[in-house]
Amino acid sequence: MPKTPWWKDGIRFECQGTGRCCVARDGYGWVYLTLEDRRRLARHFRLRTSDFTRRFCRQTDGHWHLDGFTTHCPFLEGTRCSVYAARPAQCRTWPFWPENMNARVWDREVVNWCAGVGKGRRWSADEIRVELRRGDA
Repeated sequence: MPKTPWWKDGIRFECQGTGRCCVARDGYGWVYLTLEDRRRLARHFRLRTSDFTRRFCRQTDGHWHLDGFTTHCPFLEGTRCSVYAARPAQCRTWPFWPENMNARVWDREVVNWCAGVGKGRRWSADEIRVELRRGDA
């Protein structure tokens, strides 16, 4: 990431609840889970972490992810997240993912996909950096 990123003046973003970020795109739809994500989701379902993991997760190439994500997230109900308060870091940090913060990717991919870009409050560059670090956890 450059020292002075293109988003140095911040970005306006507020989720519009379309659920578009929760559906498979171009045949790709994975929600990666940290151990803390699995613990938080297990608490949400009042399960032990191991039981949640067995029931809802799969490991691929050493990375845990939600199982059953073929067309959309298994926790998507209509356009709403049924586990919103316990949602994974990947979901909490959208759209501020390292791979999205390239100006060309942002303009071509994120702006055209996500209705929340350009809406709501302005996220400062410092806040975006925090989200980028949180997503890498």
